[in-house]
Amino acid sequence: MKIYQSTNPEDFKSYDTTRIYNDFLVTDIFVKGQISLHYSFNDRIIFGGVVPLKTKKLELKGRFEQLKSNGFLERRELGVLNLGGQGRITVDGIVYILNKLDCLYVGLGAKELVFESTTDDDANFYLASAPAHKYCDTSLITQKQAIKKVLGSQSECNCRCIYQYILPECVKSCQLAMGFTVLDDGSVWNTMPCHTHDRRMEVYLYTDIKEGQAVFHFMGQPTQTRHITVQNNQAVISPSWSIHSGVGTKNYSFVWAMCGENQQYDDMDVVKASEMR
Repeated sequence: MKIYQSTNPEDFKSYDTTRIYNDFLVTDIFVKGQISLHYSFNDRIIFGGVVPLKTKKLELKGRFEQLKSNGFLERRELGVLNLGGQGRITVDGIVYILNKLDCLYVGLGAKELVFESTTDDDANFYLASAPAHKYCDTSLITQKQAIKKVLGSQSECNCRCIYQYILPECVKSCQLAMGFTVLDDGSVWNTMPCHTHDRRMEVYLYTDIKEGQAVFHFMGQPTQTRHITVQNNQAVISPSWSIHSGVGTKNYSFVWAMCGENQQYDDMDVVKASEMR
């Protein structure tokens, strides 16, 4: 499990491109036949990918030295969104089938976590985990069951459909929030005007980026912005003091996962484009 330290926004102003990419861009999310985990000290979120093969199941078990725990969910909760072929997750003997864009919330204390691909088209399980203080029911949320919101306009190049999976209105969790946003053809901005939310940090996993295309993810304080060029299935860690906004050379999708002080999706401090530097 790779560790990413928290960052002071004043120090961030002096970072060069290499330092920004090393500290905030995560490139090795989905590795065939492996579990890849990344631990950010920003609200102690853990995120990553699990890619089981049809002939090789993967288990998230054993002692985790970085967590000083005897199980991954001993003091944590977990969200899993499937971005690949059909897969199966077994949680303490109960089997859940996840088709593409189905999500599973797993509550505090689960001991057995087994990931399997059920077809030759490997499941790509994207994970996000936050510390938890109480048990919430393990729940499967299909794409059809997610709360669907359509936002944006063609004139602003940001027509998008937001699927909210793990939020109080859909599934109860301790602090984890998770969802998926799809941009329409011809739309490239994922949010503008941009915003911060000091009460929560966020991780963006960019996906469905076509070959030869890219997304430019903007971060930093509103008057000290920097950008990261992101390729398909790469993630960006966004601290609570940072804006998080992106524009692509073509439409794309992204998974958002948040944790922190609250779960209010609309708790955002909007920054006018005219105020950005």
